[in-house]
Amino acid sequence: MTPRFLPYALLLPATLFLLVFFLYPFVQIAVLAFSGPEGFTLQHVQTMTSHWKFGTALTNTIVLAAIVVPIQLVMALSMASIVTKLKTGRSAILYIFTIPLGLSDLAAGIIWLAIFEQSGFLNSVLYGLGIIEQPILFLGYQNIWVIFLAVILAEVWRATAIVMVILVSGMGLIPREYYEAAEVFGASPWKRFVKITLPMLRPSLQSALILRTLAAFEVFAVVVALGGTTLPVLMGETFQWQFALQDRNVASAYALVILAISIASTLFFLRVLRVPKEARI
Repeated sequence: MTPRFLPYALLLPATLFLLVFFLYPFVQIAVLAFSGPEGFTLQHVQTMTSHWKFGTALTNTIVLAAIVVPIQLVMALSMASIVTKLKTGRSAILYIFTIPLGLSDLAAGIIWLAIFEQSGFLNSVLYGLGIIEQPILFLGYQNIWVIFLAVILAEVWRATAIVMVILVSGMGLIPREYYEAAEVFGASPWKRFVKITLPMLRPSLQSALILRTLAAFEVFAVVVALGGTTLPVLMGETFQWQFALQDRNVASAYALVILAISIASTLFFLRVLRVPKEARI
């Protein structure tokens, strides 16, 4: 094989994988969402948008991502900076930080359910301190914002580590000479972070934000564990229409909405965090 065609040959397996496991399901979902007994129809989309849970699910999903992702980014930057600067015990600290990555979404949700439920850890502590006289039903349907807060805490605890791992890898690629030169010229640690670390870390930030935002739009198991159907989200409604209501067409319409906002957020981060040549390593 000539060197000219070698890159295309190497890309062929990945291309075939995407065609089989992404393009074909996408076409199938689009057909289900926009087809009926008489051909093309918007009835399933209208059914989805007119349902009382659609607006709430869309709002909850976007707000959840808008809160969780920035918190995770700030925490991951702090954690990555700590790990990168450690001289001894770095492996141990990195291991401790990444423990939540070994848990599934559902397992993380169950752990936080054990904290917030009526007979859980939080009520036990509050009762033991004499703050409350009887257990509080934190995750009841009347406390929707408590459920929302619990989901945020669970997601931040569970998935911040994946952002941190990406950022630690990116920080390890930044040449130390840049920091040494900045120190010679008297730059403060904050100046070095803003002028060197963040610009050189832009490719890693771009990847981390895209991956984490897409995952935030698909949150499901944690919400089910902590709130059931009390807190509607897009992925939860997709599940409900597919398996509980047995309507694949409306479920496909929900899937297309998730795909649309995922593509929009990806294009946003690719645009905003465009990697300049001077930041490429």
